Amino acid sequence: MNMLPVEFFIAFRYLKARKKGFFSLLTTFIAIGGTSLGVAALVVTLAVMSGFQSDIRNKILGIQPHIVVIRIDGELFKDYLQIENKIKTNNAVLNVSPFIYKQGVIRSLGSAASTGVVIKAINYENEDSMLGLSKQITIADINFNGKKIGEKSIILGNELAKGIAVGAGDEVFLMFPGDFRSIPKMYKFTVSAVVQSGMYDFDSSLGFIDLEEGQKLFSMQDEITGFDVNTNDFDRAVTTASQLQKDLSYPYRVKAWIEMNRNLFSALKLEKIMMFLILGLIILVAAFNIISNLLLLSVQKSKEIGIMSAMGFSKFSISKIFFYEGLIVGSSGTALGITFGLIVSFVLKYFNIFKLPKGIYYVDKLPVTVIPADIVMVAASAFIITVAAGIYPAYQVSKLEPLEAIRYG
Repeated sequence: MNMLPVEFFIAFRYLKARKKGFFSLLTTFIAIGGTSLGVAALVVTLAVMSGFQSDIRNKILGIQPHIVVIRIDGELFKDYLQIENKIKTNNAVLNVSPFIYKQGVIRSLGSAASTGVVIKAINYENEDSMLGLSKQITIADINFNGKKIGEKSIILGNELAKGIAVGAGDEVFLMFPGDFRSIPKMYKFTVSAVVQSGMYDFDSSLGFIDLEEGQKLFSMQDEITGFDVNTNDFDRAVTTASQLQKDLSYPYRVKAWIEMNRNLFSALKLEKIMMFLILGLIILVAAFNIISNLLLLSVQKSKEIGIMSAMGFSKFSISKIFFYEGLIVGSSGTALGITFGLIVSFVLKYFNIFKLPKGIYYVDKLPVTVIPADIVMVAASAFIITVAAGIYPAYQVSKLEPLEAIRYG
């Protein structure tokens, strides 16, 4: 204490002396508790929302590449090996995998019920290295070797497989529309595996076949629809996509994964900001408690203020006492709130307290991710608000006249 300013020492003594007055002590606890509650609520809420955002991002990157290259004019890639080599010259590119997209209809062999399907013809080994498809397989046929999907074989999303009531080893019909003069083409495939990415839109509509098989079915020979591209840093995928766009130019279109899911992540970001602002009101209410607490203290200590003024304390020094009082209360509430919020976040992350319906969220417990930048932002915001709350009471105290304070204190 001897190394601290004398104003800070007096402020700390005033805080300790409140044990004699229950009401004053209660208002102090309310001010500290309000700040702690607001800070803790912000820490936990931001951790949960960051967890959901991170979980959704990981699920998307488990079924979508970092970058997709297609043609704007809708034409096929006829010289795709040349384009592939050009993409690989970018130092940020790790893997390139050609694909074919085709829409069709699928139904099980023993049922007339059918549903739409998006067929993606891929090189399984390349796609697996990029997306980790093998980790998403929930059930596989005994003939599936994990290196190639196989001739007349297909991998289905689990929701799509449930919808047509098939599993690994079952047979399905694939139907693709022809031109205006030809009838639809129908093929029989065997389900070699079922995958679950955790994204309903993909799991309920996507099927994978071998690239060579797709080129045969669709009479595309050495043609493809586009390229999947993985980079060495998914956070810099937009920058890499811009570089590739300049290299390839028209008629090619290069899109990063964030661009393909812009609406979703914009909504999540907006929700996070709004939750921060709404829960920040709790800290603001606590700041008003600090103001009223310090004003009450200034009334109780008016006589001491007059005596200190008579002893030679400047008005600025006296105002600093009450400013330090608010600083102590605000800092204590912020520190307690951060600590409590981190403890709650830790409990939610490692202990399955709240069970979520997996059919809706695809997770059975709250995904929690504590981001240090969020903690710093919460602590800084709470500290600024609570410190600002001590300015007005300190200013009011500085206006007290010493003789009046002693006479009427």
